[in-house]
Order: sequence, then structure tokens, then C-alpha cells
Amino acid sequence: MTTSTRPGEVLAGRYRLIDLLTESGGGRFWRAHDRVLERFVALHVIPEDDPRAPGLLAAARESATVLDARILRVLDAEMRDGRCFVVNEWGTGTSLDILVTHGGPLGPRRSAWLAAEVAGAIATAHSRGVAHGRLNPENVLIDRLGAVRLIGLCVDAALHGLPSGRLDQDRQDIGGLLYCALTATWPGPSASIVPAAPHEHDAVLSPRRVRAGVPRPLDHLWCELSESGHHRRLWHGHQEVDVSTASAVRDRLLEFLGGAEGAEGLGQALADSIPPINEVRPVVLPQVPEMMPHDFVPAQVPPAVEEAAPEVDPEPDPQDDAVPDEPPIPSVADIVDLPTEAGMPVFDDEADEVSWLRARSTPPPPPPPFDEPPVRPLFAPDPPEGAPVRRPRTDVPPSSNGTDTSFAAAGFWPWEPGNGGPGPDDATAEHEAVPGRSWLRLAMVIAAALALLLAVVVAFNLGRGRTPLGAERDESTPSPSLETPPEPTASPLVGVVASAFDPLGTDGDENGSAASLAVDGDPATAWSTSTYDDQLGPAAPALKSGVGLYVDLGVVREVASVDLTLDASPSDVELYVSDETPTEPPAGEPLASEGSSGTSVTLEPESPDGPRSAVTGRYVLVWFTSLPAVPDGFRAGLSEVVVRGR
Repeated sequence: MTTSTRPGEVLAGRYRLIDLLTESGGGRFWRAHDRVLERFVALHVIPEDDPRAPGLLAAARESATVLDARILRVLDAEMRDGRCFVVNEWGTGTSLDILVTHGGPLGPRRSAWLAAEVAGAIATAHSRGVAHGRLNPENVLIDRLGAVRLIGLCVDAALHGLPSGRLDQDRQDIGGLLYCALTATWPGPSASIVPAAPHEHDAVLSPRRVRAGVPRPLDHLWCELSESGHHRRLWHGHQEVDVSTASAVRDRLLEFLGGAEGAEGLGQALADSIPPINEVRPVVLPQVPEMMPHDFVPAQVPPAVEEAAPEVDPEPDPQDDAVPDEPPIPSVADIVDLPTEAGMPVFDDEADEVSWLRARSTPPPPPPPFDEPPVRPLFAPDPPEGAPVRRPRTDVPPSSNGTDTSFAAAGFWPWEPGNGGPGPDDATAEHEAVPGRSWLRLAMVIAAALALLLAVVVAFNLGRGRTPLGAERDESTPSPSLETPPEPTASPLVGVVASAFDPLGTDGDENGSAASLAVDGDPATAWSTSTYDDQLGPAAPALKSGVGLYVDLGVVREVASVDLTLDASPSDVELYVSDETPTEPPAGEPLASEGSSGTSVTLEPESPDGPRSAVTGRYVLVWFTSLPAVPDGFRAGLSEVVVRGR
């Protein structure tokens, strides 16, 4: 049985499938979206009847008991609708296999720090009695800040059919990850895209014999971890050290790094070594060390750059046991004299990236000087010669109400006659009669009286049963009716014949022997499609875009509606009408379509020629583009098809 259909399906009413990442062994690994908590999750899906299903649920329960920030958690696990699925926390970053295949081997200190982080996370899981079971480079993730995250605790081993509780296998796999980081090759035994480590006489060569410059303590540590046995002792500096547990391996790696102080800054150095693979590297601000308030810290600390190790002989002298010095991370005292560069971070919410808006390297040009405003005189200047002068007037009569608010009342008149403005006598010109205005009013009154008289005459003639002009009405001529006769109602068409239609099938027949049951008038009998494992649709994994049934009306008829009685829902159905027998899948826009949520569907075709044009044809095609889900797949059934027309 297929574990999923296509992107967009929702599992358990909550997880919407988005991207199919991998598919193998009858199972699928998806990137999905949790619609309840609005976040991305990783989702493994296998069939419910798969022999691995019980072990997968048990592994998910064991993994959920381990709480460590370096391990991606199990969020949900369930069996539903014939599927067994496990939901994990979604992690972003670059896996170790991609890092070493694109960027080459890591330096000794970064490799030791990476293996120590993995060993610390595995030690937390082992304290709960839980083993990862399949630690390979693909299951180690490094994000852009240098943090290490582990993928598939218990779950990945269960999906590959491996037994649980393999604590000693985890300890050996930690050594394999150290080997991979030092040499960019994988010693196995789990499968990986990283090239296999070189062998000699059926034995894997040690890291020091594969790549020059590998420190002898790390080489000895891998040799001790790769040997069989539960308890191995390694002497170093006349001190007995136990490497039989993941916690002991972590302590040995931290001892090589010089403790927690020596490992400071290696996470950021590891993040800086990630090559830009189809992405723009963001600007990452380092952690500001604790210091006194009066100390000065620049905006950004240059990351440490690891120099390539010198080529040495595979078996050097004993004095070569010292760990090659790597350039130390600059301290505050070393960088206090560096200039501070002003800037501001710019956050992109859609791409989840950070860019840096820096200050100008050259100062901007100065603004232009301001123009001095013109000086306004305190008093108005004397008018030039010949300009009109306002003079007081005393011959303006007061207003009718006894008050005078004009300029003349104040003793001044703004304009003088002949100076381009109206004089005091011009105000009375508006009160003079306009020529022809009286005749226009008389014409309007006469026109209104004539219109009223004509209306009275027409009403009087119509009241006597005559024409509007008073002539005798001809009774032999039927009077036009004001009401439009009703259109004949559509009724079920009888004598129709149904045939199955499957142009995309191998034999072109879709249960054709039962097609007549869809038009026999008996709802107890039905025609149904074949049962499909995948849903219909234009995209993979669907095999067909649709399947259906057509009804022969005998002659070309007008089709008003088609009533369908379905056996199950939901389904998507389209309607096509043609004059010729259908032989090819329908093309173009359907005359009607419906996404049914019930078992009764009515399709009313609309003519492409306009709303008033009738839809005519001899063959009515009912075309399913999606089928209802049934216990064993997807299948649609038609109990009755009733075509109504004229």
C-alpha cells in the first residue's frame, strides 16, 4: 500500500506534506508543516502492515525520553489510516558528509571538537539506556552558528531494520566520525555518500597513514575505538584513561583540546569552514566576552584561520608527538587597537538571513547654502507717479437697513472709474432686466400646457377603447400581450444508454458491463470505477487524470441539468456535452464542475456562447477528476444519472 499520495496531503488532520526528501525501502521521508503549532517538522512514513512498524513506534518512544539540545527530538508517533509515521523536530544546517565532500577534511582541533560534541550527546542518551544505532556522517548536522545536532536517534536504526540498544556500536561510530572529519573518508560499516576509507590487507588504514599532519593522540584514539571488545585501556603520559564509554571518549577529546578553555571558539571556526552551497553566507556576530565596563570591544572579531598541516613522514620521530599548533583565536588584548566599523544589521524575515548595512567610506557632500530671504520694508513705499490713488468718498448712500459696511463707509473706495475696475455705479447694472428673458418664460409655460392637454386626450381615448389618437380599434388584430409566455420546463429524458469511458486505460473499459445500472432508475444498483491505489490527478504518482461515464440521448437534445447520485464522497466531477461519441479525454473548460461533499450532485451546464444560449448535444459525459477514499484505495460509484432537458 502506498504510504502517501502527493504534496499537500494532511496526515492525522495536522501535518501537511510539503517536500519528499527521500524514498527507500517502502518508506518515505517528508518535510511537513505542523498546522497546529505553525512550524516545520520531519516526518517518516511507512505502511501500517510493514514489519518495521512496531519497532519504529517503540524506537520513537525510547528517543522521546532523551532530552539534550544537541539531539533533534521526537514530537509525535502514531498509526492511522493505514500508515505508521514518526514526527521529528526539523533542523537546519549542513551535514558532515556534505561538509567534507565539498570542503575537504577538517583540522585536527575542529575534528576533535566535533567528535567531542557528538560523544557528549551520545553519553546523555546512554545514561538513559538509549542507543542511536546508526551514527554516520549523514546524521550529524552543523548549523550556521557551529552547533552540532544529531538526527534520527533510535528511529533511523529502526527504519533500517537494525536492533536497538547497541551502545558499543555507538562508541565505535564516534571514532568513525572522527576518522571522517580528519580524512574526508568513511571507515564504515554503515552506508554513506562519503568515499570509503582506504584498506590494506582487509584492514582500514589509520588516519595518520591516510592524511599527513594528523596528531598521534587522535590517531591512537581511533585505533583504540576501532578495535573489538567492551573495555580497552590506553596509556598516555603514564596515566590510565578509560575509553570504553561515550563519556570517556568525550573526556579524552577534551583533554586533547586543553579542556573547555581550549575548545572555546572552535564552534564558530567550524561554522566558518562550511562552504557556500547554493546560499549566501550571512554575517554572524561573535559572542562578546565578559569584560569590565571601561574596556573596548570591536564590532566583529576575525575568525581564526587554520593553516594547512605540513607534509610529514607517516612514521615521524618521537618528538613529533606534540600537537601541531593552530593559530589561536585573537584575545581582547590583541584586537583592542583594531578600528571600530560602524554599521547596522538588516534582517530578512522571508529568507531568514542577516545582512550588514555599513557606513559610507567617504563623507557626503555638504548641503547647499541657504538663500537669505528678501528684506521686507516696515512701511509700504509711496506709489509711483501716475498710479491710481484711493481717495475717500462721501457721496455713497447708506444701505437699506440703515447700516453701511462698505468701503465707502470707511471713507475709501478701492477702484476709481477708468482705472480698470468697476465703479460705484456698476453695482446697479446687475438689477437691470436681461433682454428676452420674459419671452423664454412664456414659451416654457405654453409648452407645459400643451403637454398636459395631450396627456389628457390620450388618456380619454384609451378609456373609450380606442387608439391614443381616437381612431376605432381593429378587433381582428390581436393585441400584443405584455406577459412573456413561460418557457417549457425541463423533464427527465428517457430511453438513454450509458457507457463506461476510460480513454487513458490500457483496455479502454472501466466496468463497462455495469454501466447500464446507472440509468436503470433503481438507486439500489450502481456502476463504479475500478479501485486505484493512488488518487487521480495530473501529477505523480497518479496514473490517470480522470475516468468517467457518458450517456447517449439518441438524438441531439437541449440539456438543462444532470442529477447524480453518488455512492461515496468527496469527489470532483466535471460535465461535458458533445454531438460526437467521446473517444479522447475531454479538453478545454467543462460546462459545469462540482467538488461534492455529499452524495447528491446537480450539474447545470452553462453555454460558452452566453447565459441565454442553450446547451445542446447528443452525448453527456460525466468525468471524475478525483475519487473518494475507500478502505482499500480510491473508487467512485454512480447509483443514478438523470439528464433533464427538452
